[in-house]
Amino acid sequence: MQVLLKLNVVPCVFLERLNRFVALVKVNGETRKALVTNTGRLEEFMIPGKRAFCFPKRGGKTDFVLLAFEDLGGKGAVIDTRTQAKAFERAVELNLIPWLRDCSIKRKEVRVGKSRLDYLFECPEGEIYAEMKSAVLRGGERGEYAMYPDCPSVRGQKHVRELIGLAKAGKNAMIFFIGAMPGVEKFKPYVKGDPEIAKLLREANKAGVEIRALSLSLLPTGEVILDRPVLRVEL
Repeated sequence: MQVLLKLNVVPCVFLERLNRFVALVKVNGETRKALVTNTGRLEEFMIPGKRAFCFPKRGGKTDFVLLAFEDLGGKGAVIDTRTQAKAFERAVELNLIPWLRDCSIKRKEVRVGKSRLDYLFECPEGEIYAEMKSAVLRGGERGEYAMYPDCPSVRGQKHVRELIGLAKAGKNAMIFFIGAMPGVEKFKPYVKGDPEIAKLLREANKAGVEIRALSLSLLPTGEVILDRPVLRVEL
């Protein structure tokens, strides 16, 4: 177990999602507004009365960030995409990810065509253009799969197409998935969520785009941990 981040978390109870970016939660018996950074539907987690984890924020129309939902073994499934990104970046910095061995982040928010990709890595074998996606939908008979997406994503489709274009132009391209739930062992696309993305990922694989995944989760004490630096990818 490798600790990536330590956050000032407070227990909360999910009440309802008001819109794409705001939820109502109960903290210390009071109803408060919390920022939701994940645009997925998250229907398996966003159940009224479900226990969750928040952390306080300053400014804006919300008082907290909805960080995670209580999941297997009391650990948290991290839905906050900003925390996922910070934890991932810390793992890169600590050289904990085998498929990014000795790489560093050269730039973020890299303009490619009509899109912005999350990262440009500097690696021993050269630069890698990469996009990160949040996989917080559980699947499989034992709940062993982290899956993406849980709903149609035109933006996600566009990103995969940009990566395919880069690979066909001779560039190093990668898409990776953060399986931010305890106990997951593998990743696969959720075909019912968006069949086009599942098709595009298979096309990307054939074109030479690297498709990777890792898993992390939250301890109740506020530590975000790297569970598995490598998840098996099944397309």
